[in-house]
Amino acid sequence: MYTALGLPLAFMGAAALARGDARTFFVIASVACVVDATDGTMARRVRVREVLPQFDGRRLDDLVDFLHFAFLPSLALPALGMLPEGQGWIGVIPLMASGYGFSQEAAKTEVSFVGFPSYWNIVVGYLYVLGATPELTVGLVVLLAILVFVPIHYVYPTKAPFLQKMTVGLGAVWALMMLVISLFITEEWARTLAWVSLYYPAYYTVISFVHHRRIHEALGTDE
Repeated sequence: MYTALGLPLAFMGAAALARGDARTFFVIASVACVVDATDGTMARRVRVREVLPQFDGRRLDDLVDFLHFAFLPSLALPALGMLPEGQGWIGVIPLMASGYGFSQEAAKTEVSFVGFPSYWNIVVGYLYVLGATPELTVGLVVLLAILVFVPIHYVYPTKAPFLQKMTVGLGAVWALMMLVISLFITEEWARTLAWVSLYYPAYYTVISFVHHRRIHEALGTDE
């Protein structure tokens, strides 16, 4: 039920986009991120797989994740006027790339996301708050869509033991900052706070490349 809260949140997010209500949309996206970051830990703690062996919680989680991390952010690109005029179709690019990513058996391991893990909600949030130009938005969207197909191992924050406590701790502070930014998205100081909050995506990118290297060294490859 906790994981399934993502479904009414997705409905509310879509309704906000239909109204052009960016503030409500990004607040909902932040809340959905918190649910996604905590539901797996809760499920393991109460042993959902043992209590409900006939229920596939991971399938529900993937369904909710696709809505919040791929479909809604892709829809937000044209809905919030973030793309060049008359080129709303570009929003389909991350959607199609994520469709491929979510369908790969090896897209998620016990410690990694393989290929860019469709953090489109975060990408769109930053592009909107920081006032990125439509051209920059298109360029970044295309680049990250390509990275979905590149098998880099990105850290799975709540499972990878590599710097886990630091990653989760910094991530919790970052999540709080993003919620505040969403609540006050039209304020000038929120943009400044967004620049400061980029410490976490930068940190995550660096440790993911180190994590990727460690995995291939453990496997005895140089890829």
